[in-house]
Amino acid sequence: MFARDLPAYLDDLLDRVRDDDDGEPDELPVHAEADLDRLAVAVVGVDGQVCTAGDAEFYYPIQSLSKAVVYGLAIDCVGMEEVLRHIDVEPSGDAFNRISLEGGQNRPANPMINAGALTAHSLVDGHDAEHRFARIRELLSAMAGRELEMDEDSYRQEMDDAHRNLGIAHMVKALSELPDDPHDVVDGYSRQCALRVSTVELARIAATLANDGVVPGTEERVLSRQATRHVLSVMLTCGMYDSAGDWVSSVGIPAKSGVSGGIVGAVPGRGGIATYSPRLDKHGNSTRGQVAFEHLAVDLDLHVLRPRHRDE
Repeated sequence: MFARDLPAYLDDLLDRVRDDDDGEPDELPVHAEADLDRLAVAVVGVDGQVCTAGDAEFYYPIQSLSKAVVYGLAIDCVGMEEVLRHIDVEPSGDAFNRISLEGGQNRPANPMINAGALTAHSLVDGHDAEHRFARIRELLSAMAGRELEMDEDSYRQEMDDAHRNLGIAHMVKALSELPDDPHDVVDGYSRQCALRVSTVELARIAATLANDGVVPGTEERVLSRQATRHVLSVMLTCGMYDSAGDWVSSVGIPAKSGVSGGIVGAVPGRGGIATYSPRLDKHGNSTRGQVAFEHLAVDLDLHVLRPRHRDE
């Protein structure tokens, strides 16, 4: 897997980051009321082996951590060429919820910001909005290892405060192309973000991406190789929003954050990593989670641009 003494290492890792109390939880009540002392890390190898520490079985809404997987599903549904016609793959340098499109082309800059994520959601094939959401939940459930349920409180809170996402969806519809009704898209996207996961389940999802789209420990392919490669590429360059450049330099792992406090990272050919801590920095990324990933990248030699050793 990643290291022979990984269980002891993960326990020590949490001890090293536990006293970092920078940041505040997201303003959405379901997150604002979270226990700020909760902390977790999970690692799942491409062989299916699991190692965890802390509150790895605690459940919370998946939020933006779902964006990468849904982008991959959109690619498998309509093809890479069609997805690129709707969504670019360039780092935006903007906050994740900025109401803007790429200058000159009127496309969302990438699928990790909300404009791109809403467009990717609308590109998933389905007879209607309900069927589209069912396909998304089915895929995430297959990757997580159980049927995921929706956090109703999170969904209602998202929809009660959906004005910004509705504005983004209407902007895309008016200035570019949104394949479905903006209200249906925002409703389905809010459901997608309200799916409940644990940190160990997030690590399984990340491990599926690291395993070329095949669920670890099985022979079940849930994403094509092409879709998985594109997902990992965009995660590396855009997954941490407007701090993506710092992330590539200091961590160098394809990753995605979410305002619930989770971060997932996929190390191609090795496995998936997930952390949870609800305190966020100004970019909306978990503060303790980022520090934990920085330690992991150095201690376990995970940077994807590291020199390859002769015995590998």
